[in-house]
Amino acid sequence: MTKHMPDIACQPHQTPQGTLNWVGMSGIELPVLVQQGTDANDSVIMSSLAQAYVNLEDPLSKGIHMSRLYLTLDQMSTEKPISPNQIKAILDKFIDSHVGLSSNAFVEFKFDYYERRSSLKSDNSGWKHYPCTVRGEVRSGNFDCEISIEVPYSSTCPCSAALSRQLIQEAFERDFDGKNISYDDVMSWLGTPEGICATPHSQRSYAQVKVKVLENDALVISNLINDIEQALQTPVQAAVKREDEQEFARLNASNLMFCEDASRRLQTALSANDHYQDFWVRVNHLESLHPHDAVAIVTKGVEGGYSDEPNLMDPMK
Repeated sequence: MTKHMPDIACQPHQTPQGTLNWVGMSGIELPVLVQQGTDANDSVIMSSLAQAYVNLEDPLSKGIHMSRLYLTLDQMSTEKPISPNQIKAILDKFIDSHVGLSSNAFVEFKFDYYERRSSLKSDNSGWKHYPCTVRGEVRSGNFDCEISIEVPYSSTCPCSAALSRQLIQEAFERDFDGKNISYDDVMSWLGTPEGICATPHSQRSYAQVKVKVLENDALVISNLINDIEQALQTPVQAAVKREDEQEFARLNASNLMFCEDASRRLQTALSANDHYQDFWVRVNHLESLHPHDAVAIVTKGVEGGYSDEPNLMDPMK
């Protein structure tokens, strides 16, 4: 005869009593199926850290059924590629498994997204890494889905470029003042170290972007990366030959950027895409001139949307 196993969580709770905003689990090690690139049929399993929560609205209940949250994630994280629609299905199952206990649900998947990206000029390509987080929430019957991603790029200081050009002009004047010079003389001089006696400072920089998408939108992370990198024009490179490095130098010179410039470029690009219901952007220029970073933050400005207050913590955490 099978013994009835007690379920302490279902027994009435005496004191103290109260409702709880969120109860669940964090740091769940879990594979997740993610679409790679723009081909809807190309999906890969990636390792993620997940969080799963529901609210506890019954003050007499001892707690929730955490195993039900885990089993739902275990079943559905690789059932279909992760998407707003699949996130909503997971959240609905969280709530359905806690009838009488919960009406709100939250889930988050944090993973490292890898994608092969083509070199600038050569026929090579290489893997690039983009930390990514996908979050979904159902609260009071309303569904929100958010994608966060960090994209590295290069930024060259416009002020430093102007000061460098001035030094080159002064060097030219010093070497050729009062002399009759030919086109060949100038061409030869430009190819010497004296011809580039100063270079502007540049630094690896990071765009941290959060966007909200609709339930029926596809989750094509590659498209979001493209929107960001095409706006900035100076993405860091993986596989590089000399022609790629030269093109990278040209792109940096053609896209001189303060952090304010970079954030405005992203603001314009993301505002033009109707799929992004709201966005939050933080650009971080890891200064080579200073020991501190230059930062700019911008939002879409949706009423009730992302806050425009400076985020002093890492926004991707």
